[in-house]
Amino acid sequence: MKNTLALGVMTAALLMPAFSAQAENLDILMSQIFPQDQATYIGYESVEREDIPASSAIDRKYLIVDFRFESRQPPVEQLQASVHKVCMTLLKDRELIRQLSDSGYDMVAVAFDRRSQFDCL
Repeated sequence: MKNTLALGVMTAALLMPAFSAQAENLDILMSQIFPQDQATYIGYESVEREDIPASSAIDRKYLIVDFRFESRQPPVEQLQASVHKVCMTLLKDRELIRQLSDSGYDMVAVAFDRRSQFDCL
């Protein structure tokens, strides 16, 4: 039991710098998508559904990148264009996508408010 715990702590310590670099890259990439007067990147949240078995085909671990519009939420067409812009920016960064996948993420979602999310992949 002690060996398993020690191995888990060592693995977490080794993976932490990789996750920090990945998060830093994500923060930089997301903060540069929109002009300051349009939408502001406020961060990301990692969500893991532990109630879903790891062997399930349902997405278990996903990332939410969160933005807020400077003024009120735009019309649906502009909102869809903003989601598309974020998703395409993520998809074009193949290294980041590979890192997210290697870290176990099944999906990335975009949020512009606390009520709704839009799935990218």
